[in-house]
Amino acid sequence: MTQRGPWTESCVQRSCKGPTKGAEDTRRPLDGEHLHDRPCLSQCLLSLSLSLCLSLFMSLICTHFTPSHWQAHVLCYLWSSLSSSFSQICTNIFRTLPPSENPDFDPEEDEPTLEVSWPHMQLVYEFLLRFLENPDFQPSIAKRYIDQRFVLQLLESFHSEDPRERDFLKTILHRIYGKFLGLRAFIRKQINNIFLRFIYESERFNGVAELLEILGSIINGFALPLKAEHKQFLMKVLIPLHTAKALVLFHAQLAYCVVQFLEKDPTLTEPVIRGLLKFWPKTCSQKEVMFLGEIEEILDVIEPTQFKKIQEPLFKQIAKCVANPHFQVAERALYFWNNEYILSLIEENIDKILPIMFGSLYRISKEHWNPTIVALVYNVLKTLMEMNGPLFDELTTSYKTDRQRYCKLGLCCSLSSRCTKFLASQDGFKHVCHAFIQGVCTGQKLI
Repeated sequence: MTQRGPWTESCVQRSCKGPTKGAEDTRRPLDGEHLHDRPCLSQCLLSLSLSLCLSLFMSLICTHFTPSHWQAHVLCYLWSSLSSSFSQICTNIFRTLPPSENPDFDPEEDEPTLEVSWPHMQLVYEFLLRFLENPDFQPSIAKRYIDQRFVLQLLESFHSEDPRERDFLKTILHRIYGKFLGLRAFIRKQINNIFLRFIYESERFNGVAELLEILGSIINGFALPLKAEHKQFLMKVLIPLHTAKALVLFHAQLAYCVVQFLEKDPTLTEPVIRGLLKFWPKTCSQKEVMFLGEIEEILDVIEPTQFKKIQEPLFKQIAKCVANPHFQVAERALYFWNNEYILSLIEENIDKILPIMFGSLYRISKEHWNPTIVALVYNVLKTLMEMNGPLFDELTTSYKTDRQRYCKLGLCCSLSSRCTKFLASQDGFKHVCHAFIQGVCTGQKLI
């Protein structure tokens, strides 16, 4: 239903149609010079324009009048009245978001529901963004209107399904964070709360990727040494965020934030990698591939001293990934050996890493079903052999010896299980009892 502004429909229609037939048109065009000469008229036009923008147009009033087109021209006059400007902004963009048309909405598969009134709302978002980016913008004056309540409403709007709106919100919130120093801690805290609700309560929030993108640039500007609250945010929020089912939608932004933290403070590398190993996916191959990609990004910036602290638990997990029957997981793990910096780290610590990896690599080279994986494994084994030939030969001999012993043990276990089944049967029990009695009577010993 159309909501009408200060003008009635008949007034708007008369203004659109022009003067009545036979009447003289006494209207004069008002150019910029006339408006400057008449401040009262300019103020009146501004107030009227703001009042018009306070109306939510959901349909056209008449065939000759397009409200959104009218508002596009009107917004040019809004710069001088902050109070009225922010009233029209809040009226137009802050609203209760409707429930999703698809209750089982899957962001990976389904198309998002686009905002019907976006052509109108886009004008308001553009006005707000230009207002914040204006060279004459004064935060000391605007802080009366851009306060904590305004920021909260802005953050709630990130749940919109329309990606166009979330993109505008991302840019606007980043500008507010940069210009209003007093709101920075509040913005970080509220983003923290949104992520915690997403992790532990609903797992339904459409703007996680955009908020992480903002955080990426915020983390880049953190002063050193890092505050305790920033480290806590990394370990208590960003790392558990890896457990989300919809990780694929925002993993790139999340990994960037984690790497930014490690570039700021390398001592965080060990707890971060141990946290990722703690939440390592067990049944989702797609998430495993993403985790391996993030681990490689971390290893690209890791310091050699930090690498020594995590090499054993990390390469135990990589060995499991190499042996994974899903070829994409195995392939992604084997690609680590294509990274020159990672290769240099492995070569420096070959005495620790080769014994961890050798068993999985040797077995997969003989048993894996995918020929591409087998070829990659052969290349990795060749590289490791070139790094430390004597150790490689020693491990090969040891592996073959253990393999033969396991085979003999497996044969003995097989015979033992057959004997157990035989004794468990009724005939077998009778046979053993008869042999025992006969042995007692003849003085023979039973084996």
